[in-house]
Amino acid sequence: MSQRPARRRGRGRRALLILLLLTVFGAAFLWWSNRSLQVDRFTYASPRLPAGFDGCVVVQLSDLHGALFGENNQDLIDAVRAENPDYIFLTGDLLDRYRRTPQSYAVDLGRAMAAIAPTYFVTGNHEWALPDVPGLKAQLEEAGVTVLSNEFITLERNGDAIVLAGIDDPNGYADQKTPEELAAEVEAACPDAFWLLLAHRNNLFAERYSRLGADLVISGHGHGGIIRLPFTDGLISVERTLFPSYTAGFYEVESNDLFVSRGLGNSGPSFRLFNRPEVAVLTLSRS
Repeated sequence: MSQRPARRRGRGRRALLILLLLTVFGAAFLWWSNRSLQVDRFTYASPRLPAGFDGCVVVQLSDLHGALFGENNQDLIDAVRAENPDYIFLTGDLLDRYRRTPQSYAVDLGRAMAAIAPTYFVTGNHEWALPDVPGLKAQLEEAGVTVLSNEFITLERNGDAIVLAGIDDPNGYADQKTPEELAAEVEAACPDAFWLLLAHRNNLFAERYSRLGADLVISGHGHGGIIRLPFTDGLISVERTLFPSYTAGFYEVESNDLFVSRGLGNSGPSFRLFNRPEVAVLTLSRS
Protein backbone atom coordinates (compact mmCIF):
# COMPACT_ATOMS: atom_id res chain seq x y z
CA MET A 1 0.00 0.00 0.00
CA SER A 2 1.46 3.38 -0.99
CA GLN A 3 1.52 6.29 1.46
CA ARG A 4 1.54 10.05 0.88
CA PRO A 5 5.08 11.36 1.30
CA ALA A 6 5.68 13.13 4.61
CA ARG A 7 6.88 16.27 2.82
CA ARG A 8 3.57 16.56 0.95
CA ARG A 9 1.60 16.09 4.17
CA GLY A 10 3.67 18.84 5.82
CA ARG A 11 2.97 21.23 2.97
CA GLY A 12 -0.74 20.53 3.27
CA ARG A 13 -0.71 21.34 6.99
CA ARG A 14 1.16 24.59 6.39
CA ALA A 15 -1.28 25.61 3.66
CA LEU A 16 -4.20 24.87 5.96
CA LEU A 17 -2.59 26.88 8.77
CA ILE A 18 -1.96 29.83 6.44
CA LEU A 19 -5.56 29.71 5.23
CA LEU A 20 -6.80 29.65 8.81
CA LEU A 21 -4.62 32.62 9.78
CA LEU A 22 -5.77 34.60 6.74
CA THR A 23 -9.40 33.86 7.60
CA VAL A 24 -8.93 35.00 11.20
CA PHE A 25 -7.07 38.14 10.09
CA GLY A 26 -9.73 38.94 7.49
CA ALA A 27 -12.55 38.54 10.01
CA ALA A 28 -10.73 40.73 12.54
CA PHE A 29 -10.04 43.40 9.92
CA LEU A 30 -13.67 43.39 8.79
CA TRP A 31 -14.84 43.77 12.41
CA TRP A 32 -12.36 46.63 12.94
CA SER A 33 -13.50 48.36 9.74
CA ASN A 34 -17.12 48.30 10.87
CA ARG A 35 -17.03 48.54 14.67
CA SER A 36 -13.97 50.63 15.57
CA LEU A 37 -14.76 54.33 15.90
CA GLN A 38 -12.57 56.88 14.15
CA VAL A 39 -12.64 60.51 15.27
CA ASP A 40 -11.74 62.76 12.33
CA ARG A 41 -11.15 66.47 12.87
CA PHE A 42 -11.66 69.12 10.20
CA THR A 43 -11.58 72.91 9.99
CA TYR A 44 -13.95 74.99 7.93
CA ALA A 45 -12.52 78.47 7.36
CA SER A 46 -14.58 81.40 6.09
CA PRO A 47 -14.00 85.15 6.38
CA ARG A 48 -17.80 85.51 6.58
CA LEU A 49 -17.95 83.64 9.89
CA PRO A 50 -18.83 86.04 12.74
CA ALA A 51 -16.01 86.49 15.24
CA GLY A 52 -18.08 85.04 18.05
CA PHE A 53 -18.13 81.68 16.27
CA ASP A 54 -14.39 81.51 15.63
CA GLY A 55 -13.28 78.21 17.16
CA CYS A 56 -16.81 76.83 17.45
CA VAL A 57 -16.72 73.01 17.55
CA VAL A 58 -19.45 70.92 15.94
CA VAL A 59 -19.74 67.13 16.12
CA GLN A 60 -21.65 65.52 13.27
CA LEU A 61 -23.11 62.02 13.58
CA SER A 62 -24.76 60.52 10.53
CA ASP A 63 -26.11 57.25 9.16
CA LEU A 64 -25.98 55.10 12.28
CA HIS A 65 -28.64 52.71 10.96
CA GLY A 66 -29.14 51.33 14.44
CA ALA A 67 -25.45 50.55 15.03
CA LEU A 68 -24.17 50.14 18.58
CA PHE A 69 -20.72 51.13 19.76
CA GLY A 70 -20.34 49.76 23.25
CA GLU A 71 -23.24 48.91 25.53
CA ASN A 72 -26.07 51.38 24.89
CA ASN A 73 -23.70 53.28 22.57
CA GLN A 74 -21.52 54.30 25.52
CA ASP A 75 -18.29 54.26 23.46
CA LEU A 76 -19.87 56.65 20.96
CA ILE A 77 -21.23 58.90 23.71
CA ASP A 78 -17.82 59.03 25.39
CA ALA A 79 -16.09 59.86 22.09
CA VAL A 80 -18.47 62.78 21.45
CA ARG A 81 -18.18 64.10 25.00
CA ALA A 82 -14.38 64.04 24.79
CA GLU A 83 -14.51 66.57 21.92
CA ASN A 84 -16.35 69.12 24.14
CA PRO A 85 -18.55 70.30 21.25
CA ASP A 86 -20.55 73.52 21.19
CA TYR A 87 -23.21 71.83 19.02
CA ILE A 88 -24.09 68.34 17.79
CA PHE A 89 -25.68 67.74 14.39
CA LEU A 90 -27.52 64.48 13.66
CA THR A 91 -27.92 64.33 9.88
CA GLY A 92 -30.34 61.48 9.36
CA ASP A 93 -30.65 57.72 9.04
CA LEU A 94 -30.34 57.03 12.74
CA LEU A 95 -32.78 54.21 12.01
CA ASP A 96 -32.68 51.45 9.39
CA ARG A 97 -35.72 50.24 7.51
CA TYR A 98 -34.25 46.79 6.82
CA ARG A 99 -33.62 46.16 10.51
CA ARG A 100 -36.84 47.91 11.56
CA THR A 101 -34.84 49.82 14.18
CA PRO A 102 -37.13 50.91 17.03
CA GLN A 103 -37.67 54.62 17.59
CA SER A 104 -36.30 54.21 21.11
CA TYR A 105 -32.83 53.75 19.62
CA ALA A 106 -32.86 57.25 18.09
CA VAL A 107 -34.53 58.79 21.13
CA ASP A 108 -32.02 57.29 23.57
CA LEU A 109 -29.11 58.48 21.45
CA GLY A 110 -30.66 61.93 21.04
CA ARG A 111 -31.16 62.24 24.79
CA ALA A 112 -27.52 61.30 25.43
CA MET A 113 -26.30 63.84 22.86
CA ALA A 114 -28.53 66.62 24.19
CA ALA A 115 -27.00 66.08 27.62
CA ILE A 116 -23.60 66.94 26.11
CA ALA A 117 -24.44 69.96 23.92
CA PRO A 118 -27.36 71.53 22.01
CA THR A 119 -28.34 68.89 19.46
CA TYR A 120 -30.12 69.29 16.11
CA PHE A 121 -31.64 66.61 13.88
CA VAL A 122 -32.83 66.30 10.30
CA THR A 123 -34.43 63.22 8.80
CA GLY A 124 -32.80 60.87 6.32
CA ASN A 125 -34.44 58.61 3.79
CA HIS A 126 -34.61 55.66 6.20
CA GLU A 127 -36.64 57.53 8.79
CA TRP A 128 -39.31 58.07 6.15
CA ALA A 129 -39.28 54.38 5.21
CA LEU A 130 -40.47 53.55 8.74
CA PRO A 131 -43.87 54.41 10.25
CA ASP A 132 -44.70 57.44 12.40
CA VAL A 133 -42.11 60.08 11.57
CA PRO A 134 -44.18 62.70 13.45
CA GLY A 135 -44.02 60.48 16.54
CA LEU A 136 -40.25 60.14 16.20
CA LYS A 137 -39.83 63.90 15.91
CA ALA A 138 -42.03 64.50 18.96
CA GLN A 139 -40.09 61.99 21.05
CA LEU A 140 -36.77 63.52 20.01
CA GLU A 141 -38.03 66.96 20.98
CA GLU A 142 -39.10 65.60 24.38
CA ALA A 143 -35.60 64.14 24.76
CA GLY A 144 -34.07 67.60 24.29
CA VAL A 145 -33.22 67.47 20.58
CA THR A 146 -34.21 70.31 18.27
CA VAL A 147 -35.77 68.86 15.11
CA LEU A 148 -35.39 71.04 12.02
CA SER A 149 -38.19 70.24 9.59
CA ASN A 150 -37.75 72.63 6.67
CA GLU A 151 -37.11 75.49 9.07
CA PHE A 152 -34.30 77.58 10.48
CA ILE A 153 -33.21 79.00 13.81
CA THR A 154 -30.59 81.42 15.06
CA LEU A 155 -27.58 80.24 17.04
CA GLU A 156 -25.83 82.69 19.34
CA ARG A 157 -22.27 82.51 20.64
CA ASN A 158 -20.07 85.17 22.21
CA GLY A 159 -22.40 87.98 21.19
CA ASP A 160 -22.71 86.97 17.53
CA ALA A 161 -25.30 84.97 15.62
CA ILE A 162 -25.48 82.60 12.67
CA VAL A 163 -28.39 80.77 11.05
CA LEU A 164 -28.84 77.01 11.19
CA ALA A 165 -31.37 75.53 8.75
CA GLY A 166 -32.45 71.96 8.24
CA ILE A 167 -34.53 70.20 5.61
CA ASP A 168 -36.49 66.98 5.71
CA ASP A 169 -35.38 64.25 3.33
CA PRO A 170 -37.08 64.28 -0.10
CA ASN A 171 -38.77 61.03 0.90
CA GLY A 172 -40.93 63.14 3.21
CA TYR A 173 -44.40 64.51 2.54
CA ALA A 174 -45.11 65.40 -1.07
CA ASP A 175 -46.43 68.83 -0.11
CA GLN A 176 -43.61 69.73 2.26
CA LYS A 177 -41.80 73.04 1.98
CA THR A 178 -39.06 72.89 -0.65
CA PRO A 179 -35.40 73.68 0.05
CA GLU A 180 -35.72 76.64 -2.28
CA GLU A 181 -38.63 78.05 -0.30
CA LEU A 182 -36.69 77.61 2.93
CA ALA A 183 -33.65 79.37 1.45
CA ALA A 184 -35.86 82.27 0.40
CA GLU A 185 -37.19 82.54 3.96
CA VAL A 186 -33.63 82.64 5.34
CA GLU A 187 -32.67 85.36 2.86
CA ALA A 188 -35.75 87.43 3.67
CA ALA A 189 -35.41 87.16 7.45
CA CYS A 190 -31.62 87.29 7.77
CA PRO A 191 -30.13 88.89 4.66
CA ASP A 192 -26.37 88.36 4.30
CA ALA A 193 -26.27 86.12 7.37
CA PHE A 194 -23.73 83.33 7.63
CA TRP A 195 -25.74 80.12 7.55
CA LEU A 196 -25.34 76.37 7.74
CA LEU A 197 -27.72 73.91 6.10
CA LEU A 198 -28.27 70.38 7.38
CA ALA A 199 -29.39 68.22 4.44
CA HIS A 200 -29.06 64.45 4.56
CA ARG A 201 -28.43 63.61 0.92
CA ASN A 202 -24.91 64.30 -0.30
CA ASN A 203 -25.78 63.36 -3.89
CA LEU A 204 -28.21 66.28 -4.25
CA PHE A 205 -25.57 68.92 -3.54
CA ALA A 206 -24.26 69.68 -7.02
CA GLU A 207 -27.63 69.86 -8.75
CA ARG A 208 -29.72 71.42 -5.99
CA TYR A 209 -28.40 72.22 -2.54
CA SER A 210 -25.35 74.12 -3.81
CA ARG A 211 -27.72 76.70 -5.32
CA LEU A 212 -29.49 77.64 -2.11
CA GLY A 213 -26.95 80.18 -0.85
CA ALA A 214 -25.82 78.46 2.37
CA ASP A 215 -22.23 79.08 3.37
CA LEU A 216 -21.80 75.39 4.16
CA VAL A 217 -24.07 72.40 3.53
CA ILE A 218 -23.54 69.50 5.95
CA SER A 219 -24.63 66.06 4.72
CA GLY A 220 -24.27 62.32 5.14
CA HIS A 221 -25.99 59.52 3.19
CA GLY A 222 -22.95 58.41 1.14
CA HIS A 223 -21.41 56.06 3.74
CA GLY A 224 -17.99 57.14 2.54
CA GLY A 225 -18.43 55.18 -0.66
CA ILE A 226 -18.78 51.96 1.42
CA ILE A 227 -15.38 50.65 0.25
CA ARG A 228 -12.59 53.22 0.08
CA LEU A 229 -9.57 52.63 -2.11
CA PRO A 230 -6.54 54.86 -2.80
CA PHE A 231 -7.19 57.65 -5.31
CA THR A 232 -10.95 57.19 -5.26
CA ASP A 233 -13.82 59.02 -3.59
CA GLY A 234 -15.30 55.71 -2.52
CA LEU A 235 -16.06 52.69 -4.65
CA ILE A 236 -19.84 52.19 -4.38
CA SER A 237 -22.67 54.62 -3.73
CA VAL A 238 -25.64 53.70 -1.56
CA GLU A 239 -27.59 53.63 -4.83
CA ARG A 240 -25.11 50.92 -5.96
CA THR A 241 -23.39 52.95 -8.67
CA LEU A 242 -19.62 52.86 -9.05
CA PHE A 243 -17.17 55.62 -8.12
CA PRO A 244 -19.60 58.12 -6.57
CA SER A 245 -18.68 61.72 -5.77
CA TYR A 246 -19.16 63.79 -2.62
CA THR A 247 -18.74 60.89 -0.15
CA ALA A 248 -16.31 62.19 2.50
CA GLY A 249 -14.89 65.52 3.61
CA PHE A 250 -15.04 68.90 1.88
CA TYR A 251 -16.15 69.72 -1.65
CA GLU A 252 -16.74 72.90 -3.61
CA VAL A 253 -19.07 73.50 -6.54
CA GLU A 254 -19.00 77.00 -8.05
CA SER A 255 -17.79 78.52 -4.76
CA ASN A 256 -20.44 76.65 -2.74
CA ASP A 257 -19.15 74.40 0.03
CA LEU A 258 -20.20 70.95 1.19
CA PHE A 259 -19.03 68.78 4.08
CA VAL A 260 -19.94 65.09 4.10
CA SER A 261 -19.55 62.65 6.98
CA ARG A 262 -18.68 59.04 6.12
CA GLY A 263 -21.25 58.04 8.72
CA LEU A 264 -21.19 55.31 11.32
CA GLY A 265 -23.39 52.37 10.35
CA ASN A 266 -24.44 50.09 7.55
CA SER A 267 -27.81 49.59 5.93
CA GLY A 268 -29.14 46.05 5.81
CA PRO A 269 -26.51 43.43 4.92
CA SER A 270 -23.86 45.89 3.67
CA PHE A 271 -20.44 46.39 5.23
CA ARG A 272 -17.52 48.84 5.24
CA LEU A 273 -13.98 48.24 4.06
CA PHE A 274 -11.06 50.63 4.65
CA ASN A 275 -13.78 52.99 5.86
CA ARG A 276 -14.15 53.02 9.63
CA PRO A 277 -17.23 54.50 11.36
CA GLU A 278 -16.64 58.24 11.61
CA VAL A 279 -17.27 60.76 14.36
CA ALA A 280 -16.77 63.98 12.38
CA VAL A 281 -15.54 66.99 14.37
CA LEU A 282 -15.80 70.29 12.52
CA THR A 283 -14.18 73.46 13.85
CA LEU A 284 -15.37 76.76 12.40
CA SER A 285 -12.67 79.37 11.78
CA ARG A 286 -12.46 82.93 10.47
CA SER A 287 -8.89 82.48 9.22
